[in-house]
Amino acid sequence: MNQCLLVGKVKELPELKETATGHKVASILIEVDRNFMNSEGIYEKDIFKVDLWRSLAEQTCSIAKVGSLLGIKGRFVSKNYTNEENTTYYNADIIAEKVSFLQV
Repeated sequence: MNQCLLVGKVKELPELKETATGHKVASILIEVDRNFMNSEGIYEKDIFKVDLWRSLAEQTCSIAKVGSLLGIKGRFVSKNYTNEENTTYYNADIIAEKVSFLQV
């Protein structure tokens, strides 16, 4: 099973783009509070890049504002690459499947 759920605030507005094949796409940065305090008593935040496709990208770009609270259901897509020194790096991106506008 490959699912993730995020609830967080929009950190940076998405920019709607179009692929060479005509599909709409956008990426949004979501700031999510951790559910525990650090040693200084502060809740740290994680920032995730979430990719949005087609009508979901269009809808999110037209409604979301910096600071909007969003609920995102999505899935992970893994990517890896090897550099010139033959070191392999692994990365995971999030593809949104549903966006709920909790507070605009």
